[in-house]
Amino acid sequence: MIRHRPLGSGHPYSIDTEQRSPIDPVAGEPLTIGARTTPDVERVDCELTVVAPDGAKTTRIVPLARVARTSRGQTVDGGHLASAQARLARKAEGWAATIDAPPAGSHLSYRLVGFASDGGEQHTRWFQTTVFAWRSASDDAVAGDGRRRVIPGSVRVLSDGVHVCRVRFALPLRPGEHVTGLGERYDALDHRGTSLDSVVFEQYKSQGAERKTYMPMPFAHVVGADGWGFHIRTSRRVWFDIGQTEPDALWVEVETAAEDGGVAASIAFYDGSPTRVLEAFLDEVGRAEELPEWVFELWASGNEWNTQERVMRELDAHREHDIPVGSVVIEAWSDESTFTAFRDARYEPSFDGAPHRLADFDFPAEGAWPDPKGMVDDLHTRGVRVHLWQIPLMKLRPHPKGQAAADAAAAVEADVLIREPDAKGHLRPYRNRGWWFPLSYMPDLTDESAAQWWTEKRRYLVEEIGIDGFKTDGGEHAWGRELVYLDGSHGDEANSRFPVAYAKAYGDLLRSAGKAPVTFSRAGYTGSQAHGAFWAGDENSTWDAYRWSLFAGLSAAASGIVYWGWDIAGFSGPVPSAELYLRASAASAFVPIMQYHSEFNHHRTPSHDRTPWNIAEQSGDDRVLPVFRRYAKLRERLVPYLAAEARESIRTSAPLMRALYFDHPTWSGAWTHPLQWMLGRDLFISPVVDEGATAHQVALPPGEWIDVWTDEAVAGAQMLRRTVPIDEVPVYCRAEAWARLAPVFEDRE
Repeated sequence: MIRHRPLGSGHPYSIDTEQRSPIDPVAGEPLTIGARTTPDVERVDCELTVVAPDGAKTTRIVPLARVARTSRGQTVDGGHLASAQARLARKAEGWAATIDAPPAGSHLSYRLVGFASDGGEQHTRWFQTTVFAWRSASDDAVAGDGRRRVIPGSVRVLSDGVHVCRVRFALPLRPGEHVTGLGERYDALDHRGTSLDSVVFEQYKSQGAERKTYMPMPFAHVVGADGWGFHIRTSRRVWFDIGQTEPDALWVEVETAAEDGGVAASIAFYDGSPTRVLEAFLDEVGRAEELPEWVFELWASGNEWNTQERVMRELDAHREHDIPVGSVVIEAWSDESTFTAFRDARYEPSFDGAPHRLADFDFPAEGAWPDPKGMVDDLHTRGVRVHLWQIPLMKLRPHPKGQAAADAAAAVEADVLIREPDAKGHLRPYRNRGWWFPLSYMPDLTDESAAQWWTEKRRYLVEEIGIDGFKTDGGEHAWGRELVYLDGSHGDEANSRFPVAYAKAYGDLLRSAGKAPVTFSRAGYTGSQAHGAFWAGDENSTWDAYRWSLFAGLSAAASGIVYWGWDIAGFSGPVPSAELYLRASAASAFVPIMQYHSEFNHHRTPSHDRTPWNIAEQSGDDRVLPVFRRYAKLRERLVPYLAAEARESIRTSAPLMRALYFDHPTWSGAWTHPLQWMLGRDLFISPVVDEGATAHQVALPPGEWIDVWTDEAVAGAQMLRRTVPIDEVPVYCRAEAWARLAPVFEDRE
């Protein structure tokens, strides 16, 4: 076997051995052509034909050399990696050759030939591409609204003489200006002096260190004396060099599919304060819809809550420990095959893929979920809403049976799937290339009819069982620019739009059933602002991850996300220390969504649940339960304030959880102490984010403030150093609002 895949897997940060790199060759720069073979292949050659712009034709043989095999971000060398990967390495060999790309406008045709040990030959089909080159272009190649800020003469295009695949231009940066926003970002508040890109990606843990994100947006605030911002109007990939290469320039590079000589990119410029800039952006892309008050109550979940008995036991424990809770997310509820049927439920498959109703199911008393509706009804009487976990995939491994097989066949028949070309260019259903549920089908939820086909299968969960919302997880699985969506658009344009459509589809289902469109997503892009709530994704229980999550919340809010939270103190790995858990819980009490969650740990002991009673037991720290209870009850009293301030945020565009530069763009404390925020108009929070801290420095913004724990009046615009016992997070209230908000901070044990 010999294989060449010119576009690779579509992994945005990894080059696969069998791909062409770069995919669009650049004149005079190295061009690598790779292959993967079975071990019987002893030699690989590339038969290459080049037709120059003047028509001259040359043909040559380029030998490939052996290389370590890489695939989808993983390097497999047969050495130190896991045994399974080593077995793969022995089965498949990597080969590559690098040449200098010929002049721009040249046409390349090539195929790869493998020579086996038995004397046989194998070859790929012929592949074609053209060669591009960077050249200067008219400033009009970048269309812009508002005050035009593109530096004259900076526009360059990557063109083959007919088409432009990228455009690059510069924006001015003045001394003292800060660049922030850009979707959900985990590493910093101010990105000046760095480079980053804008592509939806499933970065499992270490988002701040890797500087990759589930929810990018090509929108930024430039905060300084003359505030402004910009939005690159595209769903394709964008790269930003924010004063890293040239301190006084912000370079933007945009993937495009334009004709040479035409407009290659569009940018909107907004002038004014950060709130004015955000308002103009949201006027263009959509803003949050007000969600019900109960979303501000505590959310609880754990991946090992995978039976009705376990869910009810944990909710009973909330009662036992007097810790109020408003929502439970049940992740491990389904058969993990259809994601529409409760595990152990008995039913006859609908072989045409038609939706089921509740009456079609029998729930055995000895099963994991003997009475889902009764469970939901019981939880509703306690004031607890119920949300179910989802992924936008149809599992095909192991080989599906029953309803899963019927659904897969019906999806193909109904033509509701994202597609990809096969080796002959014919379209077939796309098979997920990511590492999570690999080779699954993926419904095209950007298409209204396909989305309705998909969500109708879940209607009985909402209308008959009474489910209140969905955790719309895993929206990052569309990889590759060659994917074809039902409207004819390709992956380079549509992949980033998918998670937006995913949340919208489930929100539309809930709304059509008379419920609020409460979805809980981790992936998104421009336009996600209008669709439900979000959390910061998967992270370990570390102090670094705690800080990264807070940066994520502030940057997401600066990009127009109103309803946001994170897994308190992380969801993965060993349970957090009592100190980390309580510091993170205190901070979480003052972000829009307060929720804890834990990863599946195969029911090993000790438990990895992030419930306060498990943290108390594991740590042996008798402060955990009373302190967590204190903040959970405070949170309950804070709900009316949060609901009112969310309404005000949607009306005015000022973020509910907002970095201090929104109110004080020229105040240095907004940048020297970035992990502080306003919660609505009247509360200022300065969380403790350092392990072992007994004292904490607060950069208190201008104004007159009241320390909510002591009733002490404090003048703003100063640095304060204060003691921080484990049961106290520095919070200050505007003096004029204190009479109204003081009851929130009264302990009522």
